[in-house]
Amino acid sequence: MATFDLNALEARMRGALDSLKRELSGLRTGRASANLLDPVQVTVYGAKMPLNQVASVSVPESRTIAVTVWDRTNLAAVEKGIRESSLGINPVIDGNTIRLPIPPLTAERRTELVKLAHKYAEHTRVAVRNVRREGMDMLKKMEKDGDISEDDLKKNSTKVQELTDRLVKDVDQLLATKEVEIQKV
Repeated sequence: MATFDLNALEARMRGALDSLKRELSGLRTGRASANLLDPVQVTVYGAKMPLNQVASVSVPESRTIAVTVWDRTNLAAVEKGIRESSLGINPVIDGNTIRLPIPPLTAERRTELVKLAHKYAEHTRVAVRNVRREGMDMLKKMEKDGDISEDDLKKNSTKVQELTDRLVKDVDQLLATKEVEIQKV
């Protein structure tokens, strides 16, 4: 006998929402943020590693990110990794530290970032709806197999839809917040 677990569906939907939060935190706004360098990969010791495993990242000023490399021999590799990332930031080496001046965003770049944020949000909405569809299919199968009654099917279907609506609303809220952040001068 199969059982229906609304919490499992919610956990999967929240996973998609968490993924969106990570993607949006990597989108550049007008100010410096340590999260901006999360997607940067650096080739050191013969392997690709996340930047935060070979250096510490701090934000000493609102328009500057400082990357302090722990092993001085990796300085050039870290600089190369940052330069080759799609961030469009020009690193400046200053001793053991790499300074990243964050230039102000152009209107054109802001528009591109907003479009990218919308794309990320739409992918998340689709993921949430796919989880909803799987949950609804499971409920219909359970009703067909006689595991739940028609009333339970309707009650649980309503709960799944309410959960979906709530999470899609959260996605829209995250998107709206990020849009305002990107557009702020």
